[in-house]
Amino acid sequence: MSAPLLDRIRAAPLLSDAERARDRLADLLPALDAEPEHAGLAASLRSDGPVRALTLGLADHSPFLWGLIAREPGRFARLLAQPPEAAHADLVAAQWGAGAAGTPRDAVGRALRRNRAAHALLVALADIGGVWSVEAVTAALSDFADASVRGALDAVLHEAAGTGRFRPRDPEAPQAESGIIVLGMGKHGAGELNYSSDIDLIVFFDPAAAPLREGIEATPFFSRLAQGLAKLLQERTADGYVHRVDYRLRPDPGATPTALSLDSAFTYYETVGQNWERAAFIKARPVAGDIPLGERFLAELRPFVWRKYFDFAAIADVHAMKRQIHAVRGHGAIAVAGHDIKLGRGGIREVEFFVQTQQLVFGGRRPSLRGQRTLDMLPALHTEGWITPQARDELAEAYRFLRTIEHRLQMVADEQTQRLPEDPERLARFARFCGYRDAEALGAALVAQAKRVQGHYALLFEAGPDLSAEMGDLVFTGAEDDPATLATLRGLGFRNPEQATETVRGWHHGRRPAVTSPRAREVLTELVPALLQALGGTADPDGALAALDHAFGRMPAAVELLTILRSHERLRLLFADLLGTAPRLAETVAYSPHVLDAVIDPAFVEPVTDEPALAAQMRRLIGAPPAFEDFLDRLRDAARQMRFVTGARLLSGILPPAGAGRAYAAIAERAVAEALAAVQDAFAIEHGRVRGARVAVLGLGRLGSRQLTAESDLDLVVLYDFDPQDRESDGRRPLDAAVYHNRLAQRLVAALTVPTRRGHLYEVDLRLRPSGGQGPVAGQWPRFVPYQREEAGLWEHMALTRARVLAGDPGLGAEIAAAVAEILQSPRDPAAVSREVREMRALITREKGDGGAHDLKLAPGGLLDLDFLAQGLVLTHAAAHPGLIGRDAPAVFAEAGALGLIPEGAAEALTTAYRLLDDVHHWQRLMVEGPFEKGAAPATRARLAAAAGLPDEAALLARLAEARAEVRGWWERLIG
Repeated sequence: MSAPLLDRIRAAPLLSDAERARDRLADLLPALDAEPEHAGLAASLRSDGPVRALTLGLADHSPFLWGLIAREPGRFARLLAQPPEAAHADLVAAQWGAGAAGTPRDAVGRALRRNRAAHALLVALADIGGVWSVEAVTAALSDFADASVRGALDAVLHEAAGTGRFRPRDPEAPQAESGIIVLGMGKHGAGELNYSSDIDLIVFFDPAAAPLREGIEATPFFSRLAQGLAKLLQERTADGYVHRVDYRLRPDPGATPTALSLDSAFTYYETVGQNWERAAFIKARPVAGDIPLGERFLAELRPFVWRKYFDFAAIADVHAMKRQIHAVRGHGAIAVAGHDIKLGRGGIREVEFFVQTQQLVFGGRRPSLRGQRTLDMLPALHTEGWITPQARDELAEAYRFLRTIEHRLQMVADEQTQRLPEDPERLARFARFCGYRDAEALGAALVAQAKRVQGHYALLFEAGPDLSAEMGDLVFTGAEDDPATLATLRGLGFRNPEQATETVRGWHHGRRPAVTSPRAREVLTELVPALLQALGGTADPDGALAALDHAFGRMPAAVELLTILRSHERLRLLFADLLGTAPRLAETVAYSPHVLDAVIDPAFVEPVTDEPALAAQMRRLIGAPPAFEDFLDRLRDAARQMRFVTGARLLSGILPPAGAGRAYAAIAERAVAEALAAVQDAFAIEHGRVRGARVAVLGLGRLGSRQLTAESDLDLVVLYDFDPQDRESDGRRPLDAAVYHNRLAQRLVAALTVPTRRGHLYEVDLRLRPSGGQGPVAGQWPRFVPYQREEAGLWEHMALTRARVLAGDPGLGAEIAAAVAEILQSPRDPAAVSREVREMRALITREKGDGGAHDLKLAPGGLLDLDFLAQGLVLTHAAAHPGLIGRDAPAVFAEAGALGLIPEGAAEALTTAYRLLDDVHHWQRLMVEGPFEKGAAPATRARLAAAAGLPDEAALLARLAEARAEVRGWWERLIG
């Protein structure tokens, strides 16, 4: 091994343009002739032989390498005159020494870059010349990268010491006991670096060990140090560059500083570290800084990387990662032109995943499988009995072949590429650079090796379901955006693929509580391609993805949801549609994934709106809870599922908005009834019951008229009756009847409103009770009728037009219903009714205004005007026409028109306007929580217009404005 490189060359590329190569060599010879010590080389280059053939090959095929030779022929000659091992050792030593104390930054950079140019030429000569094996080439590249990082780190530490911020314990060796760790990752860490590769580094530090000046904050200091290190290594000048540096393998690179403390690192890896990071740490190695501290850190991290049990779940996770990064699709044949020999089928990555996955699975119990180098681990896997001799030998041969092709690709122009040329002429030239006579010969060799790799890889991963849908590249590791991934996302319909990439990357790094568990991230990794495809099919993929991200931020866990979505394509598509157009429904799914079960039930397409059927369904869902707290949870689960199904039916067109209103009201009515019964039983355990007492609950507003929306509050009034001669409860803590029933009413409201571990149920409004918001929560029935006859204002009678009994004692309920009908049938002066209705509307306008074009309730001519018109008609005419009582507004208009109480044209116009406004109002409340104008995405607005049968939002707003204007015209004619 002591012979000079000149005498050991035994291989050379085949020439494509021999004349041009000879011309370039002829231009080089005079410079060598001018130096007597290079006469031997000049003679070798003039005579046929391996050295001349190799030099001609570089002149023909590699602009980069020929540039290095032509610019400094003397360097070329000196490298050929030395044993390559000695030349390598000299360059490594010079590289580390470049950062010596007192060396100016410019001089350090220049020395690092010039050494790298010399080393690149040396490695190419030894590789292409057949002197070094693939293993020797990659080891030399890795050793030199270590020296580059160490030399550059010395330089930046000396600079910091010069400012007094860093106080090295040994000024001549600033990295010793410095508290900083620079880990080499990937192929660099494993000693398998390729020719023009980035170097993947992670910088950690121990603030307790770092010799910093008092008052210097460690994180900013070491982050700036890491940035200075990277700048020194990758800055390009006329001398080239040293190495491209990639810090993206650090924990959550999009949200963390460039350098992290060891405590932060341990916390991250112990809580949200992913399988791909475990795989990355197989190859991790301290390459610079405080090497003993780095080794201790990796030793402490072993439980994260190496599990004590056989970790078969890692196979599915790593296979999902591989599916995400497939650049070349197609299972039958491997295209040669443009083929990516790293990421494509049968490529380098498949060999590495084949090895690393089995290391993750078995390495926790088999220390012999914890090595860093791929070619070392193939024999180890065979020795341990996990792979066959054929797999060992064929994969090793394929790996060496593919790595050699990779190096040739990068030697052409010093570019980090693994993709074969697509142009036929360029591909043919490249084939001859690799020693093949033509592209067909190279292609045959490549396909043969890739098929062997594919075969062994498929045996390991054959059970994995493919959710990628052949859509293209999807890579979400690191901090930099992958161009091919951005193109895939654009093709799926995402307008802002960069933001989409960052969002998904954040999930993988555990930035959302719902996806921090290992199992959630394993399922997510496999699901992401299909999920993105489903989101891409919505009207607003970006908005749908943002809604999902928001849901992940609020959910405590997502494993159940992700598992369901992975297994059911139909539910995946429905959920994506909900995210895009009805985010409030999507949030229900996110919080309670089991609600999706109802969607795949065949009964989903058979809408139910009648109260007895929905009541029976709720009773089945609640069952027989063992305790009151369990009842509250089950009530919330049951109501949430039933409300979700109603909303999904409305969204799917199975239920019309009016039908959904009836269903929502029936669900709420049953929830109130169930809650009242449970509260009465629980209250009686402590306080007993008041003998002979009766309780009833009235529903008013939209609940009373059976027009409830997805977002409506419940307007309730609680009334009770008791024997004045027996007014104390009979429990162990007796209460007076009035106190008893008011506390009971408070418990009822709490049962309906208080959030539990299963979430929120309803908001309740009691302000329509006789005492308004100031008096007792529950009202005494004997006082109700006198109050209504003698004290109540007309606005309170307007509210009673939509009152109905929901729950409680049937006898009391019947008495209340009869009394309400009697009150509504009281004779009234039509002019007085119109005046008070008009004054009430003016008061609301002054106090609340309206919310603009999308406000269908308070805007002039909106639903409030229509409801007030209907209520005025009932109060004016119910004495003569009691059939008006108990109807919703459209039915009141129709009946009033039929009775001749209003013009026939008014009845039709008001009914039509009410249906339009109420339908759109239902859709608004279903789709968006809060004001529609502020919360609706473009896709939601478009969906709303489509639901109304109009082409776009502009047409919808015009139609709504037209309807409101017509309503306002009739208001002026009928009310004044």
